[in-house]
Formats: sequence, C-alpha cells, structure tokens
Amino acid sequence: MKAFVMHEIGRVGFMEKPVPDLGPGDALIRTTRALICTSDSHTVHGGIGPRENLTLGHEAVGVVDSVGSEVKDFRPGDRVLVGAITPDWGDPASQNGHPSQSGGPLGGFKFANSKDGVFAELFHVNDADANLAKIPDGISDEAAVYCADMLSTGFMGAEHGNIPMGGTVAVLAQGPVGLMATAGARLRGAGLVIGVEAVPSRQKLARTYGADEIVDFTREDVVERILELTGGHGVDTAIEALGADVTFQTAVKVTKPGGTISNTGYFGEGEFVSIPRVEWGVGMADKTIASGLCPGGRLRMERLLRVVENGRVDPSHLTTHEFSFDDMERAFEVADKKLEDVVKVMISF
Repeated sequence: MKAFVMHEIGRVGFMEKPVPDLGPGDALIRTTRALICTSDSHTVHGGIGPRENLTLGHEAVGVVDSVGSEVKDFRPGDRVLVGAITPDWGDPASQNGHPSQSGGPLGGFKFANSKDGVFAELFHVNDADANLAKIPDGISDEAAVYCADMLSTGFMGAEHGNIPMGGTVAVLAQGPVGLMATAGARLRGAGLVIGVEAVPSRQKLARTYGADEIVDFTREDVVERILELTGGHGVDTAIEALGADVTFQTAVKVTKPGGTISNTGYFGEGEFVSIPRVEWGVGMADKTIASGLCPGGRLRMERLLRVVENGRVDPSHLTTHEFSFDDMERAFEVADKKLEDVVKVMISF
C-alpha cells in the first residue's frame, strides 16, 4: 500500500509499505479523508526524536476494511471516525481516568509516534471496539474528521479550564485548536470570550466561533488589553493554544487569582517553559495549571459527532485547502510552511 512517511528528520515522501497485520481486537481502516496537523510538522522537525520511514498523520476517517476475530461492534463497510489518540483501555492509566497516558507519558498518542499513522491507503487501529465510532449518515466525512483531534483537543481546553457560567476566557492563538477552544468556551457558558490573534482571516473565524473580543498582539499589549477588558481582574480561564513559552507566560499573567491556565499547546521547541514569578503570586496565587492530551475513545468521539450532527459547531469552516493523497507532498509543504493563509489542509483518498 502507498504511505506518506517521515524518512528521517526534515525529509518526507511516499513509499510502499506492507498492509498491517491484525490482532484479534484490531481493525484495518481504508482511509477516505485526513487532515494535516501542526503536530505532524513538529514530528518531522524532530519534536519526538528521530524516526525512520514512519507513516505520518493522526486525523482520519474511513471505511472498515477488516476486523479481528474478537471485534464485536464493527464490520467491514462501516463508515468510522478514529480518534487521534487510541489508548489501550485495559492499561492502569486508563483505569485511573487518564487513558491518553496509557503505557506511559503520552502513551495513547500512537499514530505517527509509536506506530505508523493514517496517511496511507490503509491504517491499523488497536482496541477497535473502544477506539472506533460509527459516523451518522447525516455527517459528511469532511466534517466528521475534525472530531478526531481539533474538536477533541480544543474542547478539552475549555473542559479543563473550569469555566464558570458567565465567566471570562482568553484563548491565546486562533489556529485550528484555538478556534475549537473558542467554540468550546462558548458552549461551556462563558460570558466573555477573548481571542488573541493577529492574522485577519483567523480573527474572522474566531468571531464566527464565538469570540466577543479580538486582541491583536502586533498592535497592542496583550496583557494590558485583557486586563482592561476584564476591569483589571484578569480572566477566569486562559487557554494556551499555541505551544510557545511567551504565550504560556502571557496566559499566567492574564489569569486572575484562583483562575485556571488550561494548556492545549504542543511545546515542540526549547528545553524549559517559564512561569512568571510575580504574576504567579510567587507560587501562592491559587492559579491552577491544567494540561492534557487530546482525549480519545469511542464515547468521546460519539459525543463530538453529536455536537456536529445537531449543529452546535460546524468545523468545516476550518478547511482552507484541499488536496488529493497523490498531491500529499505539496499539501504538507503548504501546511508545514504556513503558506497561502492556510488554516487546515484536507486530504481526499
């Protein structure tokens, strides 16, 4: 089968690979749509260390090609969504309520990390009954695929943010995850959602998804403006959606005492992340720092599909570019180098 891989750090391309073997609880999915994530770029540039001929990608939907002998709920021909995170549900971390960490730190993050990813004609899913979800007839593949990661991660930022009904929220960066965090904050009942973003097209999308105010960091001081918008108090919740030290520090600075900094960003560079000492109350400001990895699993995917099916959020506005799988090298270049005002790249198989 044809696969798009990271040959080594900094080099990608196509290669032929054997069709994966199936265990008794596994499934093989024939890919129909996939999305390119900034995490794929982090991986290619060494974010998780060297990899050789690793198939990239972790956001996909498709049709069940075959299943193992012990799979009960899915059959060939089923149209399915697969979470970007595919935990081992019998692992102690899963049983302790942290399935994304099964098998060790970030252990649920298997695709394009510890196993081949989804940028291939066929891909393998472990623990199929727990990690697949059937896509309702009323939802297109183009919409459903966003539930794999963008909705799940962005909504997680709002969920972990402990947003009080009518509370104030700042979402730092309005990329795909930040935009879904903005939508999630609104769904969670925030009374004021502040989006921090400089790109005009992303500012427009932020307003579409629920931002009441936009702070452009190229034109004004972010901390000063957010404090002004909140009467000098700071926000109840700051969602870091970029993965940069400066953004994380800003999140701490704009959060009021007793508030929550919810981190969704992937910190792909640098050895340390800094916490501003004074704004942290020299360690005693009752500011909670919450972090998480995109939640996966069948129940999570079914809930997200319900949000889309009933019109709560339409993620399709995020798609700015579409390519066929045969044009994957150009598609990856556009996403990796942030060309052509890209937000999200859709791949059709």
